[in-house]
Amino acid sequence: MAGCSSPPADATNTVNTVKALISTPKHNVAQTLPIHKNIFDGVYHNWKGTPYRYGGSSKKGIDCSAFVQVGYSSVYQKLLPRTTLELVKKGKQVKRNNAKEGDLVFFRTGRNSRHVGIYLGNLKFLHASQSKGVIISRLDNPYWKRHFWQIRRLDKY
Repeated sequence: MAGCSSPPADATNTVNTVKALISTPKHNVAQTLPIHKNIFDGVYHNWKGTPYRYGGSSKKGIDCSAFVQVGYSSVYQKLLPRTTLELVKKGKQVKRNNAKEGDLVFFRTGRNSRHVGIYLGNLKFLHASQSKGVIISRLDNPYWKRHFWQIRRLDKY
């Protein structure tokens, strides 16, 4: 299993999906959420339960790096690289106790497998899980705690 470290079969389709989300007003999460809500709540509610599909980038199935790419672009209108291995080269590494909403959380899930999600705060992160699809998980969950790699902060604006 390679996790989310490889590009989808059709990378052009992912870029077009992201561009459509950025330009479509209904996906402007910042305008639709109450002030007290997490800015990624809209992303979660739009994608919740979408099944995991390696190389996928649509509601029919999406992998972790495509989900981060689509989610991040819908909130910050910023296009990110498509693969986990390219994402981990961006921004700067921050300590777990300094993590902020919107930081990217990386895991080493196997010898050559990597996983990425979006940190929400309070030890929670949003991601496309292989077993449960798009969900919110906790960093202190024994599985994720064991496989934790690093947190990176990107320039969001």
